[in-house]
Amino acid sequence: MPQPNGYSVNSAASDHSEDSEPLIENDAVPPQCCSARLNLAILMFFGFSVVYGLRVNLSVAMVAMVNTTDPKPAQNSSVVHACPLPPGTENTSDAFQQPEGIPQYPWDSETQGWLLGAFFFGYLCTQIPGGYLAGHYGGTIFLGLGVLGTAVLTLLTPLAARFGSYWLFALRALEGFGEGVTFPAMMAMWARWAPPLERSRLMTLSGSGANFGAFVALPLTGYICQTLGWPAVFYLCGGAGCLWAVFWFIFVSDDPRTHRRISEEERDYIINSIGPQGKGHGWSVPVLPMLLSVPLWAIIVTQMCANWSYYTLLTSLPTYMNIILHFDLKSNGFLSALPYLGAWLCSTLSGVVADSLIERRVFSVTVVRKLFTLAGLLLPSVFLVAVSYAGCNHVLTVTFLTLSSTIGGVSASGVFINQIDIAPRYAGFLLGITNTFGTIPGVMAPIVTGYFTEDVSLLKRSKVWSLGSII
Repeated sequence: MPQPNGYSVNSAASDHSEDSEPLIENDAVPPQCCSARLNLAILMFFGFSVVYGLRVNLSVAMVAMVNTTDPKPAQNSSVVHACPLPPGTENTSDAFQQPEGIPQYPWDSETQGWLLGAFFFGYLCTQIPGGYLAGHYGGTIFLGLGVLGTAVLTLLTPLAARFGSYWLFALRALEGFGEGVTFPAMMAMWARWAPPLERSRLMTLSGSGANFGAFVALPLTGYICQTLGWPAVFYLCGGAGCLWAVFWFIFVSDDPRTHRRISEEERDYIINSIGPQGKGHGWSVPVLPMLLSVPLWAIIVTQMCANWSYYTLLTSLPTYMNIILHFDLKSNGFLSALPYLGAWLCSTLSGVVADSLIERRVFSVTVVRKLFTLAGLLLPSVFLVAVSYAGCNHVLTVTFLTLSSTIGGVSASGVFINQIDIAPRYAGFLLGITNTFGTIPGVMAPIVTGYFTEDVSLLKRSKVWSLGSII
């Protein structure tokens, strides 16, 4: 905890073991503006923006890829809509028309659920190996190749879809396999780069790129689908990932000691404030103590519960907007993006507030993490319940979903960065463990939603939001 004469987050004043973090006086802190550590956070921000653009593009493009998002009605029967159609659209087709020559596919809601969840089957496999290797070798190569590999595979999406849903499922699983190393690699890098009293703001800034990427990608994908056709979405997103990788490999270094453009003052500050914990953990890691760690299991359970509603929104909201509330694809993308705009702003602000509370010794690190986690989970669950009762009211539905995700952004300074507090040297490996469990909702949520919504029923759609709230 912070001691009277300096900054020590994890150790008592009398603790002089190898893993203790040295004390840094206030006047020894170089400015963060234009610093190498801030530049790293900004590059990571754009990297995770690309990552989430690559991840969510299928959620919106799916509306355009299928020739109808509703099951085909039986002959001589009428289509029953969960909510009334907007005025003037009663006699129009639900099918989303694409430019001439763009293929569309007859995938039912269950198939769509499996395709949307396919990414996470691969994503599960590389979290722990990625965190382990990044903690040993450094995270630059793993984060960079994770994004680049996913971007290259994204370019092949139209070809895979043409071959069939099984090929597309396999491709999306491979994309998840490549992207699974990115977040553990980020955590491993910040273990070497982030001074203890700047962890919250640097990590929430870089990680908030995920929400920003979803905010930009959702409406942009809708616009591209309507103007250029859905295949262009995957070409443009894949190209953006390849371009980002060029900048990443040119400007980023694993360690402040090897960075070519860092000032001597900043390098000394980072190295002295982090101490011995800013080094790789070697080949050996204390697996058994980790498995028996109650704080680690607290992170695992909480992250799984928080991710269920997040992944439900991420993969299912565009379809919900389309077939229940009947928004056109451009409006659909923009309104589906609003929750992530709020989450991006709130998570970034929460990092600044959390660091301020720790630096001013208002609360301990542990209390700050618990407060931000509780606020970021309990309050959003209330608004998810409210969505279930909003019915066909467009304004209330969008408002409640936006408030739920916005307040949920507070947890970015709680459970989602606590790994680096409890064991900085092994932070990447620990994030690999917690994110593996946290990805299970990414696999299950779209599939469960697909089973819930085999028929167009507002009641069954409401159960999706209620389930997320309960979890």
